[in-house]
Amino acid sequence: MNKVNYQKELEKIIELHVKKEEVPKLLLHACCAPCSSYVLEYLSKYFQIDILFYNPNIATEKEYRHRAEELIRLTGEMKFIYPVRPVIESYHAEEFYQCVEGLEQCEEGGNRCFQCYRLRLEHTARIAAEKKYDYFTTTLSISPLKNAEKLNEIGKNLENKYGVKYLLSDFKKKNGYQRSVELSKEYRLYRQNFCGCIFSKREGNSMR
Repeated sequence: MNKVNYQKELEKIIELHVKKEEVPKLLLHACCAPCSSYVLEYLSKYFQIDILFYNPNIATEKEYRHRAEELIRLTGEMKFIYPVRPVIESYHAEEFYQCVEGLEQCEEGGNRCFQCYRLRLEHTARIAAEKKYDYFTTTLSISPLKNAEKLNEIGKNLENKYGVKYLLSDFKKKNGYQRSVELSKEYRLYRQNFCGCIFSKREGNSMR
């Protein structure tokens, strides 16, 4: 079975709307400012974007606030063709711990992470459906450590559940990750050394 080229699928969707001279509304889940930088640079040429910071997996409220503030600063400093508006959710770590209960011993990148993907994507899909966005998606696929195939699989399942289109993507393609590193330096963004949760932080510390 051939693997789906998610970047090609994204380009087809963009081309369709460009031909129709449409600017769809997108609810974009953001994990952090560095990962969002390239995605915003790319997608804001074609979409009106509300960028949603909802990450109850983050280990501490202090870290959560720091990453949220960096996202707000980035959207205030970057120049966009179409509007970009940050939407910051309150910190509710208990939602993450309930979601991954029983999976605490999983290796990073496994089932615990997939449950975390779904938690954040489902919250995004629910809001996108309630507020009548044209699409929803996430910045998560820009990371070389994130499973783009699984993210898109979850996104399409949620599209069927909530009736709002999931924007297929793999933002690490076309040097997206490298561009995010460059933009992070340009905007002096805080780049964390772990994904966010206490489990990834512990695994990162054990490898030092």
